[in-house]
Amino acid sequence: MKLFPRTLRLAIMFALVSLVLLGSIGFYLYQSLQREIAWRDDQALLGRLERMQALISDSDSIEQLQGRPKLYENMLGNRDNLLWIVDDNRKVLIEINPVHMTLPNLPAAPEPRLGDGQPSESVRLAWRNVVQGDRRLTLIAGKLLGERDQMMGAYRLKLWLAMSVGALLAFALGWWVRQRGLRPVRLLAKRAAGIDVQNLHLRLDEFNEMNELKLLCGALNQMLVRLEDGFAQLSRFSEDLAHEMRTPLGILMGHTQQTLRRSRSIEDYQNLLVSNQEEYERLARMIDSMLFFARTEQPNARVKFEHINLHDLIEQLCEYFEGVAQERDVQLINQAQGQLLGDPALIRRALANLLANALRYGNPASAVTVTSKISKDRFEITMRNQCEPIAAEHLPRLFERFYRCDPSRNQPDDSGGLGLAIVRSIMQLHGGSVSVDSSEAGTSFHLEFLIREA
Repeated sequence: MKLFPRTLRLAIMFALVSLVLLGSIGFYLYQSLQREIAWRDDQALLGRLERMQALISDSDSIEQLQGRPKLYENMLGNRDNLLWIVDDNRKVLIEINPVHMTLPNLPAAPEPRLGDGQPSESVRLAWRNVVQGDRRLTLIAGKLLGERDQMMGAYRLKLWLAMSVGALLAFALGWWVRQRGLRPVRLLAKRAAGIDVQNLHLRLDEFNEMNELKLLCGALNQMLVRLEDGFAQLSRFSEDLAHEMRTPLGILMGHTQQTLRRSRSIEDYQNLLVSNQEEYERLARMIDSMLFFARTEQPNARVKFEHINLHDLIEQLCEYFEGVAQERDVQLINQAQGQLLGDPALIRRALANLLANALRYGNPASAVTVTSKISKDRFEITMRNQCEPIAAEHLPRLFERFYRCDPSRNQPDDSGGLGLAIVRSIMQLHGGSVSVDSSEAGTSFHLEFLIREA
């Protein structure tokens, strides 16, 4: 039902375009024919003036011509033609006027002139003044336009009929062409409608052989690939989220149930509350991270760009993590310089996540170094630590949510596998990127920003 109005609109549009085209051609042909007939009539009138002038020149007097009417009556040929020969006093000497038209009052014309009759008279006139002896005569030739108007009216009617039939044929042809031409589109739509969340692996490759649908099929297949990857990532995310939340909830429930089996001392209950507090904090960090993702992934998410003194910002973070660094005998080295344009709160969170990650997995008695450099239109921040090298198969997935290289190494204060994913989201908000490389010499995280104007 939805396709019918669309088909009708296309057919009507095709018919209208055809009608405009046929109308333009018909108008051009009509005007051309009208001009051609008018030109021929004008030439015929001028020719009659020349022949009458020649007759007058070959005759001794105008009275001689009056006595031989056949000479000029045969020259006119039909009832649509008029002829007057008038002297200076507007006395009609010769007249052929089958419709009894009033003698026109015309200006002097030493040379042949053309003009129309009175507005109420449909006639075309040609006239000129000639001299015969000592007499001045005016030759007037005319042609009634009734027959011409009748012929042009019939021609207009035929043009309108032809355009109407052409528009109807164009409508029918447009309907047929649309039905036949868009049949592959309907098949493609039917096939695409059959792809749901259970069949995201299906592709529309069978339509690639049709040139008119090749680009569309390619775009749809790419969209299906993205949808399949996104749905798979969403499924993994839901599974990982359930697993991550089940672990602290299981610990809380287990400790609480075990404690409630019998009466405990106040000290035991206090220990239980302390243990539960750690799990609550872990859940709170996870929920906070999920809320952050929800806000940053909104289409209208905006970043407030400000100038940031990178050295001072990292210095503040080093002071904040100084206690953790001393516990693990790790030295924090700040070699970053320059002004960075970005959201201070988001940049601070991204760098804090990287610094916490570097301290958590760095080797004891080692150093975490933060450096920066500017190259062309890029501003790059590098955070490097000494740790066991990360296997190559883990590097592409480090920034996925809840991904851990070794899940068994979870620590109470970790980010639940969301810290690096938050870093990637922050970089995407800033139009930048994050990458990692790892070797025996250490692991480096690189934050790359586009240099933009404030």
